[in-house]
Amino acid sequence: MSKKVLVVDDEPSIVTLLQYNLEQAGFEVVTANDGEEGMQKAIREQPDLMILDLMLPKMDGMEVCKQLRQQKMMIPILMLTAKDDEFDKVLGLELGADDYMTKPFSPREVLARIKAILRRIQSSQPAHEEEERQTLRIGNLEILPDHYEVYFNGERLELTPKEFELLVYLAKHKGRVLTRDQLLSAVWNYDFAGDTRIVDVHISHLREKIEQNTKKPLYIKTIRGLGYKLEEPKGDD
Repeated sequence: MSKKVLVVDDEPSIVTLLQYNLEQAGFEVVTANDGEEGMQKAIREQPDLMILDLMLPKMDGMEVCKQLRQQKMMIPILMLTAKDDEFDKVLGLELGADDYMTKPFSPREVLARIKAILRRIQSSQPAHEEEERQTLRIGNLEILPDHYEVYFNGERLELTPKEFELLVYLAKHKGRVLTRDQLLSAVWNYDFAGDTRIVDVHISHLREKIEQNTKKPLYIKTIRGLGYKLEEPKGDD
């Protein structure tokens, strides 16, 4: 079954260009021309990925992204920005975008980014059948990579695709100190080379969801001057 992509942009030429190239690549495409319509179609159509312009009528891309995440909709989002737009990529990622691209862009590059995002989600599922059944357990944290689910104290957590990938990577390397550059390379590939603030933002988000006291984390520890490690909780400090 083909993957569904929602394109939200108010420039008809951009929408036409993206729709044509995505359909040629085998994707099903749904379009919207403003932020409000984009929100409605994201909820109704449940796309596999969303291409979202930053500057939109009625509701801008940042607000769309923020509201979708508040409604626990974890659709991967590729944000589009014009080169002269004031866009803080870390703020965009804090609000829940997974990646961003600046206009003008080549259709080939957009397709590569989309496939990379979908592939990373897919690759977080183990390749072998025996591994697929394996649940990662650390303290009260339970991660089911094949089901794309995480539970903490028995309650399911709502994580963005990037938060999930980061947590799985930390869990698979439990007890090992991982540098910010290692995490950036493993989870974001080439997309944000050198911008390790993005790692810190996502670590902060994960801590908010699994730590009772984010100031004294029991699971995700900061190793000063090096990076982070996920470990079995040893009880309150």
